[in-house]
Amino acid sequence: MTNNQHPQLTGSEILWATLAGEGTTTVFGYPGGAILPIYDALRKFPTIHHVLVRHEQGASHMADGYARASGRVGVCMATSGPGATNLVTGIATAMLDSIPMVAITGQVSSKVLGSDAFQEVDITGITLPITKHNFLVTRAEDIAPTVRLAFQIAQQGRPGPVLVDITKDAQQASAPFDFDSAAPPIHRPHPMLRATSNAIREAIALITSAKRPVILGGHGITQSGAEAEVITFAERLQIPIASTLLGLGSIPAGHPLSLGMMGMHGESWVNQAIQESDLLLAFGMRFDDRVTGNLASYAPNAKKIHIEIDPSEISKNVKADVALIGDLKEVLNTLLPLLEGRHSERSSEPPYLSSSEAPKNPWLQHINTSKGTAAVRDILSLPDNGHLYAAHVINDIWREAVAAGREKDTIIVTDVGQHQMWEAQYFKHEAPRSLVTSGGLGTMGFALPAAIGAKSACPDKDVWVIAGDGGFQMTASELSTIMQEGLAINIAVINNGFLGMVRQWQETFYDKNYSASPILSPDFVMLAAAHGISGAHVFQRKDVTPTVTKARTSGKPFLINFQVEKEDGVYPMIAPGAALHEMVRRPLHDPLLETAEDE
Repeated sequence: MTNNQHPQLTGSEILWATLAGEGTTTVFGYPGGAILPIYDALRKFPTIHHVLVRHEQGASHMADGYARASGRVGVCMATSGPGATNLVTGIATAMLDSIPMVAITGQVSSKVLGSDAFQEVDITGITLPITKHNFLVTRAEDIAPTVRLAFQIAQQGRPGPVLVDITKDAQQASAPFDFDSAAPPIHRPHPMLRATSNAIREAIALITSAKRPVILGGHGITQSGAEAEVITFAERLQIPIASTLLGLGSIPAGHPLSLGMMGMHGESWVNQAIQESDLLLAFGMRFDDRVTGNLASYAPNAKKIHIEIDPSEISKNVKADVALIGDLKEVLNTLLPLLEGRHSERSSEPPYLSSSEAPKNPWLQHINTSKGTAAVRDILSLPDNGHLYAAHVINDIWREAVAAGREKDTIIVTDVGQHQMWEAQYFKHEAPRSLVTSGGLGTMGFALPAAIGAKSACPDKDVWVIAGDGGFQMTASELSTIMQEGLAINIAVINNGFLGMVRQWQETFYDKNYSASPILSPDFVMLAAAHGISGAHVFQRKDVTPTVTKARTSGKPFLINFQVEKEDGVYPMIAPGAALHEMVRRPLHDPLLETAEDE
């Protein structure tokens, strides 16, 4: 003991003790020379489980998936040099989607920093643009306060990834450890908005006078834990809610005010409602280009109220008429009491709470009428004719979850591409954190490792990987990690023999020049078997549901290779540079469907 009665620990022991103090129970990583002292000390901390990944990129995606599924900080670690740089894609993925993550890297000893020592790389310099903050720690006594500050930064305000780079000599040196005294000062990033503020008064005036309002629900709803407040707000004023990709599940898909997904591959009636609106209420979203289409023609007659915790997002892409800076949950709790008893012509009827109660105001009636036959998707309406479409697969996985009473206890983790958009269209998410997907960065290879993180965080939930044949191959080595950890993860490979979204763009915009988009894949079932994982091939729709049921109930990891139509496309879609309402729909005489109907 030191004079102040605090234990003397090595820097490596301090790191693990601090992580344990922050509530960390799982760390995803890969050892190497510059981080070996930390791995040597792990044996003294049995409450923390380390998951050995097969590639450091997998570690960062696992920490990301863990955070998205649980709401807690995900932690990953790697050694210096190539180990650290292999984390970069996953760190950038977390940064673009505002995911709380702490990445810990080993670094060469401080005495040789800057000398191009073996496996030395300036990882703090490399990750400066893709982290919320990063640190280089060269002294053992600085490890605990730095790690505690990293956790605070990762979670406070707009969440994001933080990197802590620790030199080898700092890991090996000793220092007194006191978890409590290492706590960073607590500060609020932004003062709470007062009910008497000008911005609140302006927002109330716009809300109560609007005749055609739409709520744009983003990822910030779940990040803030504001699901109940958003539903109360929408029901009280009968305002429909459109969702971003990362906002799916924040509002139950079955809620009568839920319109579905907006944007490039969103529902046509959703985009049309946005374009016709006179007020947009942006709740925790950033007006990404995949949401807005051509900015010059975006919601031209609508005022915009933007509720956002990050001031840098205000008017960055779309000019806000009223900006309410702060945590969404807190802002809504300030607004809601002020809206009691305020009813416009639009909201004069009592809020309706079930889908059986028809909306009674003109705006909602207009939106429902505009859905028309588009609400029934063409692929799903086809009789079973032996052709297998990805839409069938996604919809039947959803139906299986519903039939088993597991729709709120199922997490879908997607990769990036056509299958990602099909999932958003055909799986109806009823619960927050039930869709884990890379939105802002669009990272292929994300799904399999992120699912490991999600299952580690939520072992009692059903976890499905939905990946394309291209993206799946990028991180397929993590099948070994699934077996090593004994995780019952279900894997659906949507196999169409192409880099599907690339092929669709080539077909639509590049005169069908399929350059480098056909892809040769291994037998995925045999590949799974090589890792000790059972699997099955599915070629026909009649085999989808029984195979999905078999996978879900097996209690073990299971891979299904769904051999789907090669040249099916994701519709509707917005061409680059087009307005939000200028959606390209499936051709009326699509040869793919005509052939299917004729057989």
